[in-house]
Amino acid sequence: MDDVAKIVQLQIGQPKSYGSADAADPMDREWTTGFFKQPTSEPVEVDWEGIVGDGVADRVNHGGRDKAMLVYAAAHYPLWRAELRGQIDEAKFGNGAFGENLTVSDLDEEAVCLGDVYRVGTALLQVSQPRQPCWKLARRWRLKELTALAVKTGRMGWYVRVLEKGTLQVGDVLQLIERPAPDWTIARLNQLFYHDRKNLDDAAIMAASPLLAEAWRGEFRKRVEKAEQ
Repeated sequence: MDDVAKIVQLQIGQPKSYGSADAADPMDREWTTGFFKQPTSEPVEVDWEGIVGDGVADRVNHGGRDKAMLVYAAAHYPLWRAELRGQIDEAKFGNGAFGENLTVSDLDEEAVCLGDVYRVGTALLQVSQPRQPCWKLARRWRLKELTALAVKTGRMGWYVRVLEKGTLQVGDVLQLIERPAPDWTIARLNQLFYHDRKNLDDAAIMAASPLLAEAWRGEFRKRVEKAEQ
């Protein structure tokens, strides 16, 4: 077992509504989101759906066992602050800004692989898919292009499923227990999903991979089936 990273911040929160239905600016109109999570230094319990006490507003596109928790690289935030200087509140654009549950050191999309199994605290977590950012990321920071920028840079984060329930907290290390797909980094998956749409061989491999979340497997399956028609 290798200690490869550490939880530097942990965030939880329940969905809330913001804005006003009759606001003139679309950015000020009413919306409901679990994006505004708050950091906690207390130990948290993790079950099959993620952190107990955490919640999502859109159960169709967020949450569930394959997306139990969102993980994000702490190292990305200095890059974002430098690139978005003058467009965002730099004092607030740090750990937790992407709505993640776990902000971690020493890992990013180039270093994390699909199916990686980590012991974190007493819980066992497995990487299930890259994060697919939606419009709420842009809405949260009132920056229309932020979602597209996240896709362009690949700095989107990744989801984990829970293999064993347990507890975890800030400061816990991530111990890499197993790496069943070392060739399939999250960065490579992002490239295939968003940019290499004609690579049907790799799409077929991912469509059949039991490590990948079913939602993403289904997208790759559709891509292959469409090409075969």
